[in-house]
Amino acid sequence: MEYSQILFNVHDHVATITLNRPDRLNAFTGTMMNELIDAFDRTDADDAVRAVIVTGAGRGFCAGADLGSGGDTFAKGGSDVQTDVGVPRDGGGLVSLRIYDSKKPVIGAINGAAVGVGVTMTLPMDIRIASEHAKFGFVFARRGIVPEACSSWFLPRLVGISQAAEWCYSGRVFPAGEAFDGGLVRSVHAADDLLSAARLIAADIAENSSPVSVALTRQMLWRMLGAAHPMEAHRADSRGIALRGPSADAREGVESFLEKRPAAYTNRVSDELPDVFPNWTDPQFQ
Repeated sequence: MEYSQILFNVHDHVATITLNRPDRLNAFTGTMMNELIDAFDRTDADDAVRAVIVTGAGRGFCAGADLGSGGDTFAKGGSDVQTDVGVPRDGGGLVSLRIYDSKKPVIGAINGAAVGVGVTMTLPMDIRIASEHAKFGFVFARRGIVPEACSSWFLPRLVGISQAAEWCYSGRVFPAGEAFDGGLVRSVHAADDLLSAARLIAADIAENSSPVSVALTRQMLWRMLGAAHPMEAHRADSRGIALRGPSADAREGVESFLEKRPAAYTNRVSDELPDVFPNWTDPQFQ
């Protein structure tokens, strides 16, 4: 797929996806939705990619849905894809679910306004860092709609129900410092330092960790957020240790440590990712 509303590049094992409608503060469209989903398909399939950064072009990260249709912007209810009961699926939710399913860790480098879907699409990213100029807003109640992009599942798990409720009920826009205090972002950086900080985090993962181990760990951490009992985690942990213990990566991890040298991991995410959830059924729409 050729991209018209995002930029995509890979360097030093890190893919950078840049929302690229700077004249519209990178407002979200159906085209952007499809391009983001395709980009995450590419990063999953490419063993050269070990981490993903998502950022925005210009002074905004994503100003939310493109409101070019005026009062009818939300009249159709979502994307052209329908649920199993014939309801149009929310486009932001399609992106969030794709990011949730990513086999590579995802870092959000939030460089400016992140409002509506512009903030909710970042919730399934593993790490969010923000520019000092970034602003955030779960503005849905002020637009007569409700939170989307699976944010009613993600947001309370990330920041707690009370903070999630206050931000969503008020719909107000708040600065990066409040996002940091509320646990929404890991750190706040000078604008010129933001991408460098994101790349340092990504490089630490890409250079030092087994890609297959990172992919499995990502699945385990996110999926266990909804587990009913720690026994579910124990089953997944036990299966993961049993499957990874005899692997080339496990041998290399121990030997490189004992020999005090950098590890060279050879197992591939694309075709050597074991299933630690053999009985897991994702709630996918058919």
